[in-house]
Amino acid sequence: MPITTCVFDAYGTLFDVAAAARQAAGEPDCKAIKDDWPLLAEHWRLKQLQYSWLRAVADAHTDFWEVTQNGLDWALEKTGHDGDPVLRARLLALYWELQAYAEVPEMLATLKAGGLNTAILSNGSPDMLSGAVKSADIEDVLDVSLSVQSVGIFKPDARVYDLVGAHFGCTKDEVLFVSSNGWDAAAATGYGFTTAWVNRGGEPMDRLPWEPAHVLQDLTGIPQLAGL
Repeated sequence: MPITTCVFDAYGTLFDVAAAARQAAGEPDCKAIKDDWPLLAEHWRLKQLQYSWLRAVADAHTDFWEVTQNGLDWALEKTGHDGDPVLRARLLALYWELQAYAEVPEMLATLKAGGLNTAILSNGSPDMLSGAVKSADIEDVLDVSLSVQSVGIFKPDARVYDLVGAHFGCTKDEVLFVSSNGWDAAAATGYGFTTAWVNRGGEPMDRLPWEPAHVLQDLTGIPQLAGL
C-alpha cells in the first residue's frame, strides 16, 4: 500500500529541544548556564521522557507541560542552578518558541505538494504544540497536531498511535511515522507503521523487540521514503 500519511513526533524530531537552553545561555540574565547549557538541556530532555514513561506505567497521567516543568526542575538542581527563578522562567518561556530544524519547512512543503497528509503525533499538550508550530511558521504545511491528551496516556501506548487512523481514516500500512526517539520509532514499528528513526546524534539502536524500518541522519530524505 502506498504511503498517504506522514506523521512526525514533535520534540527532537521537528523542533530542537536544546534550543531553549542554547538561546538562554547567550542572554545576560541567564549567563550562569553559558558553560554547561548542553548538560542542562540533556538532563532536562531525559527527565521529561522518563517522567512520561513512569506516569504511563503508574497510570498517573498529567499535562505534558507539568512533566516538562518537573524535568527542568530536576535538571536545574542537578546542575546547581535551582536557586535561579529568572533562569527557570526564561527557559520555560523559550520552550514555547522552540526552533524547527533547518530542513523542516522545505521537507513538509514537499510532502504537501506531493498530495500527502502531514501530522504531528506528540506527547505535547495541544497548546504547547500550537505554540511551537506557530513559532516555526509551519502551520500551512501541517494538517493537524494530534496530542496524547485526548487519550490520557503517553507514548508508546498503542492508543496514541490509534489517533492517526482515527483522524485520517487510513490503514496502518499507509502511514510513514518519523521520530528522533529510537524507542518511539521501534514501538510504532511494532504497532504496524512504516517507520523512520532520525538519529541525529548517532546513538546505538535501542534493544527492543522491534526496530525502525529506516534510519536517517536528518529529515531531508523523508519525501523519498514517502514515495515522492
